[in-house]
Amino acid sequence: QVQLVESGGGFVQTGGSLSLSCVISGRTFSTYSVGWFRQAPGKDREFVAAISSGGSDSRYSDSVKGRFAVSIENTKNTVYLQMNSLKPEDTAVYLCAVDPGPGLGYYISEYDYWGQGTQVTVSS
Repeated sequence: QVQLVESGGGFVQTGGSLSLSCVISGRTFSTYSVGWFRQAPGKDREFVAAISSGGSDSRYSDSVKGRFAVSIENTKNTVYLQMNSLKPEDTAVYLCAVDPGPGLGYYISEYDYWGQGTQVTVSS
């Protein structure tokens, strides 16, 4: 059973930084992608970033490109999302998800396993 646990969320002022972690356990496949999504109250869940299991490929949404960075540490089965220059519109629950395939999925339907999420709140 694949399980994902996010941590690192919190409250920060505009312009601040946070680093999120996603620990993956129970994985039996060797090639996969990990995505970060976010969901604000009353809004649809949206793609933020994704990284390949080897760490060589990544992609970002236009809204976070240049401010967020995704990385993976396979020895710790952990994926990170470094968030800099945070804005109030970044406020949301952030979730990580695993796609047991090589693609850097943009769509929710491409991911089979999800964490519960961690809250990020950015004050103006």
